[in-house]
Order: sequence, then structure tokens, then C-alpha cells
Amino acid sequence: MSAHLAINVTESAQLALIVAVAQGNQATELLTVLHNGVPYTPREILTEHGTRIHVVEVDPGTLTVDYTATVTGQAEPAEVTERDLFTYLRPSRYCESDTLGPTATSEFWGLTGKDLLAAVSSWVGGKLMYVPGSSLPTDGATSTLLARRGVCRDYAHLVVAMLRALNVPARLAAVYAPGLFPMDFHAVAEAYVDGAWHTVDATTLAPRQSLVRIATGRDAADTAFMSVYRGRANLDEFTVTAVVDTLPFDDVREFVELR
Repeated sequence: MSAHLAINVTESAQLALIVAVAQGNQATELLTVLHNGVPYTPREILTEHGTRIHVVEVDPGTLTVDYTATVTGQAEPAEVTERDLFTYLRPSRYCESDTLGPTATSEFWGLTGKDLLAAVSSWVGGKLMYVPGSSLPTDGATSTLLARRGVCRDYAHLVVAMLRALNVPARLAAVYAPGLFPMDFHAVAEAYVDGAWHTVDATTLAPRQSLVRIATGRDAADTAFMSVYRGRANLDEFTVTAVVDTLPFDDVREFVELR
């Protein structure tokens, strides 16, 4: 796995970067940050579910971020707490499950477990067209359904909103995704059914079995790979790679846990 970011900081800024694999993965990794060619050591903040935020506070100039990781084995299954189950039932910034409740009920009422996840995945995949650059950073699940197009985060938001509307805890995970084309950071949904978190990827662009978790949260507001909180900074270059020895076969009708 690797990521390269070149950022033009035009006003002294505070940035939050989420590019490292989540805590719990068995990884050999290297994070290199340069500010105007000089090594910079970011501050790491660990959040729930092992998300690692690297905080950078710099003056104007060129900021480059390079991250590489080799992941072996599988992480332990995602922790399940009662607080999580309530948190991930609520509507959130990009997942308006309260607004989409009637649609979810009419489409999926009576389905449970594996059948429900497969049905929601297929329904969202059938309703939307994957069109890079077609959505705005402010678009939520409702806007996505009306536009009938989007990118991975839009697919995931719609899946999450539909499941929450049916009283199924659901959340978003940012991942490295071997097999994805075009290569990028990827976003998938996770749903809590039958006592575990299971991955739902309505884009079907990469096998779920080889995904590697980066961040977990309510929606993209919690998992964005770069956020600017003070000052100004523009992303000038951006590349991601993710490879695996052998790409597995993925059947959307089967349970897959994101490890």
C-alpha cells in the first residue's frame, strides 16, 4: 500500500491526514513528511476503531507526504460496543437515514441478515452510475439518489443511510483496495448483522476480502484522507497504490468482514 500527496500551503495551516493503515493491522510502514524539503514529524492522534490521524501544522510552502506499508495476515475482528450500535443507527451529516426511511421501507421491508445486505448492495449498485468527479464534497445520500451517480463514498453513504433507516447499525470505512480501477482511496459500508460487522461495497470495484482498513466513522466527515482546519492548502498531486499477491473472488451474497 502507498500514498503520495503534494500539498501547496498558501497560508499557515493545520492539516489532519488519514493515510496510514488502522491500528491493529500487522504492517511494516514508513511515513515521510517534508515541509519545503525539510523533514517534519507530525503528531499522531489515535481515535476509536484504530483510526490514526496525523496532524501537521506548518507555515506556507510545499508539503509532501509519502506513506508505504506492507500488511501481512489479518487484523482482529472489529470491536463491537453498545455505544457503537446506537451511534451508527443515527442519521449523520452525509447519511440522512431519516429522510430516506420511506424509500428503504418500501424497497427492503421484511428482509434480514445476509439477504438484506445483498439486496441493498445490488439495489444501490443498480440505481447509481459510477462517474468520477460527478459529486460535490457536500453531497449526501439523498442528493446521490436524486442524481443517480457518484463515486465510492456516495455509494457507501447511500448504503449506510438505507440500512440505518431499517434499524441496522451501519458505518463507513476508508480502505486501501487492491484491484480497484482507477486506483484511489476507497470507501465501503459496514453493517452490523448476525453479531458482527460485515462489509458492503455496492460499487463491486474491488474484492472485499483484500481490503485494508484505514479509518472508520459515521460517514466521510470522519474518514477524509485530508482535512484543512486552519489556513489554506491545496492538494496538487495525489497517487495511491494497493496490490495483493492474488485477488480473491468476491460474491456479494456472502458475508465478508473487513479485517
